[in-house]
Formats: sequence, structure tokens, C-alpha cells
Amino acid sequence: MARVDMTETENGDVRNDRPRSRFRSLAERLRHDPGIWRRGVLLAVCAVLLTLLMVFHAEIPNRVGNLGSLTETFLPWLGLFVPVLLVLALVRRSATALIALLLPGLVWLNLFGGLLTDKSGTGGDLTVATHNVNAENPDPAGTARLLAASGADVVALEELAPHMVKVYEDALAGAYKYHDVQGTVGLWSKHPMSDTRPVDIRMGWTRAMRSTVTTPQGEVAVYVAHLPSVRVRMDAGFTANQRDDSADHLGEAIADEPLERVVLLGDLNGTMNDRSLKAVTSQMRSTQGAAGDGFGFSWPASFPMARIDQIMVKGVEPVTSWSLPRTGSDHLPVAARVQL
Repeated sequence: MARVDMTETENGDVRNDRPRSRFRSLAERLRHDPGIWRRGVLLAVCAVLLTLLMVFHAEIPNRVGNLGSLTETFLPWLGLFVPVLLVLALVRRSATALIALLLPGLVWLNLFGGLLTDKSGTGGDLTVATHNVNAENPDPAGTARLLAASGADVVALEELAPHMVKVYEDALAGAYKYHDVQGTVGLWSKHPMSDTRPVDIRMGWTRAMRSTVTTPQGEVAVYVAHLPSVRVRMDAGFTANQRDDSADHLGEAIADEPLERVVLLGDLNGTMNDRSLKAVTSQMRSTQGAAGDGFGFSWPASFPMARIDQIMVKGVEPVTSWSLPRTGSDHLPVAARVQL
């Protein structure tokens, strides 16, 4: 029969002392364990190094394989090392490691804790969506129907294969009266479009465009961009130089935009943390960061690990931002509602 430690108080009440006894027993063991502070020094050092990596990520040089940009692309995932080190510290019964782990835990929360809360609001008067549809998408018509069903007023598509453009045009014609395709990017709108033209991001072919969308609340400059792809190679590291150069030219075009309200939609092949996109990110706000719920990772669609598909605004107030269901692409479509 199980034994329960019970004591009787002065007024006759019965009190269970087992939790208190266990706590006292644990405290006694820890107090009489001199190795509790000596064990786990290596784990504590790892915790400190992890902290320094997150705090000083901007100081990691890009000269060798764009290592800084690669780290910043997957920066939120460094937080996974904290629970791993925590388990090891508990197994080792190391007070030193446990205390050291407070450092990376607090730094990660300071960097990304705000993304864990739902900041989405209500209202807004313009819904936009963007999707890298993938040139090898096996179901372009189904992809187009899903985007139209999202209720977006403006839809941007990237990686439009020439032989697939007609499929998207036909599938979206019923929901969007206005559209234009420039190179491999396109824009569909329920509101009139004008002054539509390609944007030169120095790639040799057109992968960016801009258009003035005239909404009931006034004109908005809408940019669509698909920056060059990046690769992680053993012999060259994070190959992102062409993307970085194109991002600089895109940033210049947006900075020269005469309209006050600007929306950028597209696959930037980089995250908001990536310093190499600062020509764009320094002058615009991410709708996901300002009004989203969670990180909003969009790639790869099978197991999203990074948000490289962006909706960014200037002179416009984000209201809510979210991801749409998976399509036949290797990217998730993303959407946002903004207040003009």
C-alpha cells in the first residue's frame, strides 16, 4: 500500500508534507553536491557562444561565402539549441549550465518574442497577395483559383513560365479585370492599373515591375519583384552576390518612387534579417512583422523554414498578414490587408 506523509495541524487539519519533503530532500542533495557548479562548464561555454552569435550576428563577415547572410536567413532557428542545451544541462545536473542558458533564452525572446504573439487587427481597405507559382507547377489553374478565392484585391505572381501565362490569365480573368505581365512577373488587380512598366534590377531579363493601382482611397504604387535565387554550395558558400546587387537596384527604384504609398510584393529570396537586403528593408515595413501571427515562413512549402516571400509597405498601415494554403508550388502564397 502506498504511504502518504500526513501531519495534523494544531486545529486538527490534516496536511500533506510529501511535496515539501521532496523539495527539502532535493535542496539537501544539491547543497551537498559540490560538483553541481563544476559540471557542465562546456555546456555553459556553448550557451555563451550561442548568445554572442545571436547578439553579434551583424558582425559576421560576408566576405567568406556570405556567411553573415546565411546565418541571418535562418537566425530564428538558433533558438532550437536552447532546449537541447537545457536537456543536457539537466542530465548533467549542472547549475552553471542552467544559469548560463538564461542568456541565449532571453536574447532570443528579445529578438523574436514579438513574433510569437498575434498582432493582426481588423479593418483595412486593400487586400494584397503574392505567390511564386513555380515554373514547373503541375496545377497552374488550381493555383490561380485558390488565389482568386482568397479575396485579394491585388495579386502578384512570380516565376511565370511563358507557356503558362495564358493559363493564369484565363483562370484569373473572372475575378480580376486588370492585369499586366512583364517578363516572368505579373500583376492582377480588381482596380484600374496605369503607368505599368518593367523595373531594371540588372539581371539581363525582366523579373520586376511596377504599376499604379487606383483604389477608391487613391493611388498606390505596387512593385512586383523576383530577386535572383541563392544557393548554398560547399565550394562557394552562400552564393548571393547577384541577388544582393539586384536588391540594391530595387531599393533605388523604390526610393525614387514619386507616389507616397508603396506596396512591394514578391519573392526576395531573403528574409527581413538579411543585411544584404537593407536597400529595401531599411525603407519599408514587413506586414508579417507588423501585423502577422507567428513567423509566417513561406519556403519550402513542404516544411517552411524561412520567410523569403515578402509583402512590404511604405506610407501604408498593415492591418493583418497571413499565409494561404499550399498550392502546386514549392512556395506558400502570402497575403496581407492594409489600411490606406
